[in-house]
Amino acid sequence: MRALIQRVLSASVDAEVDGATVRSGQIDKGLLVLIGITHTDTDALAKKMAEKIWHLRIMEDEAGVMNLSIADTTQSILVVSQFTLYGETNSGRRPTWTAAAKPEYAEPLVDLVVKELQALGASVQTGVFRTYMQVSLVNDGPTTVNIEL
Repeated sequence: MRALIQRVLSASVDAEVDGATVRSGQIDKGLLVLIGITHTDTDALAKKMAEKIWHLRIMEDEAGVMNLSIADTTQSILVVSQFTLYGETNSGRRPTWTAAAKPEYAEPLVDLVVKELQALGASVQTGVFRTYMQVSLVNDGPTTVNIEL
């Protein structure tokens, strides 16, 4: 499981559903989490990822130092499924997606990360799984962290 986490001043995701573009998620200050699932990921890893995101100390304190977690601050998280995090580019010029889990395997695990974050107290917005999405964000810092479990 991979998560690319960006501290943001704002972020939103629009999804194409039934030929129309709809705003599916939007947050102000918080975290944008792009999450990718591979074939060997499990419920236990999804729960561990949620805990890691919740307690990751990348939010600034009053002195401007990254000492706080999302649990300590805004509690706003936008989660967007991102199978392309498992794109392999070691050979050739076109990425392959063989390491990315099939949607029917990945979707329940992404949903579990979201549910676990909500159970921890996060206000979570999401994209729409299996749709074309457009993500907009204002990266704060910029601060971007990659987590792989």
